[in-house]
Parts: sequence; structure tokens; C-alpha cells
Amino acid sequence: MPYNGIDNYRHNEPDRLGVLITNLGTPDAPTTPALRKYLAEFLWDPRVVEVPRPLWWLILHGVILRIRPRKSAEAYASVWEKEGSPLLIHTAKQAEGIREAMKRRFGTNVVVGFAMRYGNPSIPRVLEEMQQQGVRKLLVLPLYPQYSASTTASTFDAIAKDFTRRRWLPDFRFVSHYHDFPPYIEAMARHIESHWAEHGRKEKLILSYHGVPLKYLLKGDPYHCECHKTSRLLAERLGLGKDQYMTTFQSRFGREEWLQPYTDETLKALPEKGVKSIDVFCPGFSADCLETIEEINEENREYFMESGGEGFSYIPCLNATPGHIDALVTLVEENLQGWGIPENSPESLEQRARLAEERKQATFPGRSDI
Repeated sequence: MPYNGIDNYRHNEPDRLGVLITNLGTPDAPTTPALRKYLAEFLWDPRVVEVPRPLWWLILHGVILRIRPRKSAEAYASVWEKEGSPLLIHTAKQAEGIREAMKRRFGTNVVVGFAMRYGNPSIPRVLEEMQQQGVRKLLVLPLYPQYSASTTASTFDAIAKDFTRRRWLPDFRFVSHYHDFPPYIEAMARHIESHWAEHGRKEKLILSYHGVPLKYLLKGDPYHCECHKTSRLLAERLGLGKDQYMTTFQSRFGREEWLQPYTDETLKALPEKGVKSIDVFCPGFSADCLETIEEINEENREYFMESGGEGFSYIPCLNATPGHIDALVTLVEENLQGWGIPENSPESLEQRARLAEERKQATFPGRSDI
């Protein structure tokens, strides 16, 4: 059924532009039940795991959801903060940064919200809130710089599914990737340079991206190519030679082959090859989360040091740093071009309501229910 949505719409209500940023998601709490619920939603997405549904249902519910939630809950508990998961905290701050910038430029005529593909705040809930605030033109920006069907396209699926339940759809734009967007490259470069200025520079820079199964690349997913382009552009901006940085892929799951080289195996092997100190940065993660804090800065740090490494420095994600917010705001503004800012002065709203009432009376004289 359609949402009630704007059944009570009045013609003197303001029309607004909406900007919705999204990220992957997070459990509601670092507990086994919360992780079971979250993982059931995440891992059941056919964009994430491309396995025939009947077989995957048996594996997921018969094996994975019986074992993994407890182990994942322990990992989340190690990074959980008072306000919630790091990803939720950083995404909320990113939305606030964009909101403040939009407010300075356009007043209250632009509504900025954030949602998670899995978990809360959910995409349907935030879309409903934005519609209630008068959003008639909507820009969606998934915070995945590099496109993949398992992330970006899955977000589009969730938006489209929600739209099937709405009678009145907004004009709609969707940012599918920004892996080579110059302000994004510049923001990362300055962020890394700032880290080097404060902490010193190691022998090699490891650029670690979230992995996906190799078969996704073979089916035509551009993610692998976009990751390498981001690395190349970033290295060029930093003035690095080919032997001064590496692109690797982390977080593989299951037994099939994923994109290589694997981050963990690379870090275990580098000391034996004479690389004793490294910086690690994750260009594909817009915000620090379990995969960067626990997997990279704890687990992979340990792999490297135990294998003979002498210096390991994790460079945090861009998070809500001013440079990142500026880059995202520039990206948003470029994608809003041509829409214009709604006219919501009291005079224009009053005129709109008056003209609507005149049309109603001329077309349906005596009707009070329209």
C-alpha cells in the first residue's frame, strides 16, 4: 500500500530540495541478537551475495547466522562508543556538516538527511521524513566513492523499492560514483600529508579497499578498475612512484576467490621483502568503521608487526574533516545544478494557495473535501 505520505498536503506548504547521504549500515547494538538481525538483512541482499536463493537461505540460516553474530558482536563491542557505532557517529556528523554548508548557502530550502542501507536509520523512514518536510526534488549520494553493484546498486534498489509504495514521487537524481572527483582526491591527499607532517612518513603507503568476489569483476562490475584509478590519481597527487604505494583488498568472506592482492596476506609478506614500516589508508571508506578500526588498525597491524614489521601507522578515514565536507558539498552542488532553489517566501506560498483554491472552486464548486 502507498504511504499516507502527503495525504494532508496543503498548497501553502514549502517545496524543498532534499539531499540524502547513505552508508552501508550498522547493528543497533553490539549484541548477538542485534548482529543476527543486521547480518540477516545485509547478507540476504542478492546484490551482496550472488548465490541462488534457496541454497543461500539454507547456508545463511543453517550455518552463518548460528555462528557469526556472536563473533561479530565481540568485534563491534571493541569499537563501540557511547553514542553508538563509529560508522553511525561519523555519518551523522558528515550529514550535519553538509547541512550547515547548505544552510549557509540556501537557507532552509535544502533538507539534508542520512540513512543506512541496512539497519537504522532506515532508507524508508528517512525518505518519509524528508517527504513530510516538503522535499519534491531529491538527490541521493551513497558514500561509496567507487561503484559496485554490491553497494551502490543495492542502495538504488532500496530507494526504488520505497518509491513503489509512494503515490507522489520526487524528481530524482542519484550519484553512482565519485572515484576520480578532483576535490575528493585533493581531500585525501591533504589528509595524508597532514598525517605525515604530524607523525612522519613510513616506507610504503598501503591503500586498502573493501574486497568483492572476483566473479563480480568478471561479470563486468567496474569496482576493481575504479579502485585502481583512485589509487593512481592519489599517488600522482602525492608524488609517489609505483614502488612507494600498493593497492590491496580486505574483508574477504567465504572460500571463493576475491579481488587480490589481499591486504592481510600482503602485510604478512612485506617485512620479509624488506619493507619494515608502512602507512595504511582506506580510500574506499568514507568513514571509520569496524573494517578500518578493528580489522586494519588492530588485526592487520598485528599481522604486520608479528611478521617482522617495525613501524605501522594507520591513517584514519576522512570522516567529517573539513576537507571531506568541502569535497562532498562541492559534489552535491554540482549534482543540484539546473534544479534551482524553491521560492518559499510567504507571498509566493500565499499566492500558490489562493490560485489552487480558485482552481478547485471553479472545477468542483461546493466541494469541501478537495
